[in-house]
Amino acid sequence: MANPRVVFVHRRTELQELLDRHATRGQAEFFLRTRGRTIQDVQDRHDRLTAALATVRAAVPAEWRQAEVERADLSRFLLTSEDIIAVVGQDGLVANVAKYLKGQPVIGIDPEPGANPGILVRHTPSAAATLLGSGDIARLHCQNLTTVTATLDDGQQLSALNEVFIGHASHQSAKYSITAPSFTNAVGQTERHSSSGLIVSTGTGATGWCASIALERGGRALPAPTDPRLAWFVREAWPSPVTGASLTEGLLEAGEVLRITVASDQLVVFGDGMEDDRLTASWGQEIIVQLGQRPLRLVA
Repeated sequence: MANPRVVFVHRRTELQELLDRHATRGQAEFFLRTRGRTIQDVQDRHDRLTAALATVRAAVPAEWRQAEVERADLSRFLLTSEDIIAVVGQDGLVANVAKYLKGQPVIGIDPEPGANPGILVRHTPSAAATLLGSGDIARLHCQNLTTVTATLDDGQQLSALNEVFIGHASHQSAKYSITAPSFTNAVGQTERHSSSGLIVSTGTGATGWCASIALERGGRALPAPTDPRLAWFVREAWPSPVTGASLTEGLLEAGEVLRITVASDQLVVFGDGMEDDRLTASWGQEIIVQLGQRPLRLVA
């Protein structure tokens, strides 16, 4: 078996983005000052990320391979089955990388302990360095987090760790028919909708976007991150002579699917807020949403 490869995933820091935009540090500093900010705060966060990456990189056994990829390049980066993914950044970055994985273990590393919730980035840089420095992959005890998958009838597929969104690209009304599982009807319940779109969330996503919707609706019970269930919510369904607003939320158990039949020119499907990496469905196409077949293996 080949030696593992540790793939470090991170985002460009705000300092790097400012320098890309303003060319020089002086111009970036002036830009921040006009908005009541200082460049020192930006520099400090950049330094913490840089130090975290250096700490973990230095601990990787000499015989192991290393690679590095920024969030923006994930869709073009080739991951292999031997990889160990070290995500250095915020919780959302773990969700961003999840859709590209096929069972590789993920170590979430928080470069700013206390600044992030730490739901997915559970390790400090020093703790992650200890894990990798042992050289013992068996020590990477993983928790399997449920994922969600949306599949178009032409075979295109997209997975996410938090949630998938289905709706109009420019936030106009999305028109479609929805068919949800029913205890009383083996075929399921169907309703035509004109809405602001819908989300289908995992238990991990239940702490984010899904949580705000559930709270507005009276605090619905939501699944836990490892539960084999999904929660779904339609946003702002509009009742009219031809569209309804009664089939707007529910749970999907293992083996159940939510079917969306597109009734407008274009609807988009994207996961975990990554709008640029999306699927597009047009008139008459069917979208099936269900539990993902590949959970995220997050090192506990």
